[in-house]
Amino acid sequence: MPVSLTRGLLLLCLCIAAATIRTAEAAGGGGYMKYKDPKQPLNTRINDLLSRMTLEEKIGQMTQIERSVASAEVMNKYYIGSVLSGGGSVPSKQASAETWVTMVNDFQKGSLSTRLGIPMIYGIDAVHGHNNVYKATIFPHNVGLGATRDPELVKKIGAATALEVRATGIPYVFAPCIAVCRDPRWGRCYESYSEDHKVVQAMTQIIPGLQGDIPPNSRKGVPFVAGNKKVAACAKHYVGDGGTTKGINENNTVINRHGLLSIHMPAYYNSIIEGVATIMVSYSSWNGVKMHANRDLVTGFLKNTLRFRGFVISDWEGIDRITSPPHANYSYSITAGINAGIDMIMVPYNYTEFIDGLTFQAKNKIIPMSRIDDAVRRILRVKFIMGLFENPLADLSLVNQLGSQEHRDLAREAVRRSLVLLKNGESADKPLLPLPKKTSKILVAGSHADNLGYQCGGWTIEWQGLSGNNLTHGTTILTGIKNTVDPETEVVYKENPDAEYVKSNDFSYAIVVVGEPPYAETFGDSLNLTLPDAGLKTITNVCGAVKCVVIVISGRPVVIQPYVPLLDALVAAWLPGSEGQGVADVLFGDYGFTGKLSRTWFKTVDQLPMNVGDPHYDPLFPFGFGLTTTPSKAN
Repeated sequence: MPVSLTRGLLLLCLCIAAATIRTAEAAGGGGYMKYKDPKQPLNTRINDLLSRMTLEEKIGQMTQIERSVASAEVMNKYYIGSVLSGGGSVPSKQASAETWVTMVNDFQKGSLSTRLGIPMIYGIDAVHGHNNVYKATIFPHNVGLGATRDPELVKKIGAATALEVRATGIPYVFAPCIAVCRDPRWGRCYESYSEDHKVVQAMTQIIPGLQGDIPPNSRKGVPFVAGNKKVAACAKHYVGDGGTTKGINENNTVINRHGLLSIHMPAYYNSIIEGVATIMVSYSSWNGVKMHANRDLVTGFLKNTLRFRGFVISDWEGIDRITSPPHANYSYSITAGINAGIDMIMVPYNYTEFIDGLTFQAKNKIIPMSRIDDAVRRILRVKFIMGLFENPLADLSLVNQLGSQEHRDLAREAVRRSLVLLKNGESADKPLLPLPKKTSKILVAGSHADNLGYQCGGWTIEWQGLSGNNLTHGTTILTGIKNTVDPETEVVYKENPDAEYVKSNDFSYAIVVVGEPPYAETFGDSLNLTLPDAGLKTITNVCGAVKCVVIVISGRPVVIQPYVPLLDALVAAWLPGSEGQGVADVLFGDYGFTGKLSRTWFKTVDQLPMNVGDPHYDPLFPFGFGLTTTPSKAN
């Protein structure tokens, strides 16, 4: 046989073999696949996987569904890319870390059993610690962390939160909220670190806490998550969520482009530079245009100008709310949201309607294939960078991190650092604080003194928060006080004592703890910002009869001006979370007060909005105010 013929046959055989391998690979069959090889460059893996995917598989990646409608079968059948827990959505009441891990892995096994085996990513709101989960450490809400002015502390809280979230098998959190709350009437103001974008920018250090420090020389805008003790973060809500008229949640932010870019946008620059993996779009509008439909800001500015390379996610039913009423024209919502540049849609329940609608629009070129590919490429980039393809299943190695003593100590420190002392005695030379530990008898009063749910606030176990002491593990302020005073000191607790009782009992002094009941989102919107009547009555009854310190537990400044002359000392404790001992640590002088207001404390609501730097700035207590005390030697 001539050499040329032999060579020809050999080439033909090789070509047939190569074609057979390619066909098998395209079908997702066995053999070597570049996307499964961690040694391959990131873009090689992304391109290889994307080239194998059908339209159905791509659209599945863009779909995020709620855990209550998810199952291994659903994950497999619809190629679902992501699952979430909504606020308070748990596998069972008081579920253990092990129960969470089992549930997440069950969904994941459904995803891994698909043709291409693309792992799903599970997300949850861990906005002040792993707040949906029983026994997790509950850190102070962001408004309190802003008062610490300590980015390093916030970074440590991010790292602790990441460990507790990973303890339950979850690799993705919808945090931090980097809203710049410009009006305390907004029900989400406690989720904002400050009215000043510079404080919010500094606090984006929570992102490297959650995700890990980006490697030196890494490309700006490319997401980074440092392995399975860290989680993907989500900067939210893009953009202007904290600037709505009268603080009405999900409403309209009226401001020029310069104002938007100089107040509400800067923390996004920091987040992107810090390698944030995802960004969530805001329900709100900017000058009448819904952010979920704002192509100029989502694609034009965030993706093209800022070069963000992670994925953009909608809020809960976010595209539904493009129309008024919500879901009035879902096919339009899909077109507007996806074409604006949103990559993953938090559906979260009726996923077949979304999948069918998007499939129809992609097949009919209403939404271009290039837009679908951009979305999927970004989602895959985050999943590859996180190591989800190599380690898709969680184990139980971190379960002891949930609510660990080390994390509770960190939360207690955060409480101490977040407290802002607004008044201390009638004059500087006659301070009431720190209080003496040793005295005959003290009164503790008020609705918030012995209520763990109240001191944690919204987004704790349930979306709207809870009342009482059996929701999770922690220490109430009353318990903290009892733990701190001298054993000889009698502590009397009465929630709402009348004035006669106070007068006739010869108390050395009183500690009154009052505040707002828990709330989240729209339920917290308030045009009057007054404390409940019972709390105000307690202040009047107690402080009219005995030397008193009032501790306000609230998500924002509230109306207090009429009562200030009546009290001897006033402390803003914000929403301190599960470690109430931190309040007693400072009250009794084991540590000094150091917190500074991250928000302006107004005199009356008629002044609102009023922020530092405004021309008619006339606050009760200005931004940055905070008296200090030195740790007490006597104690």
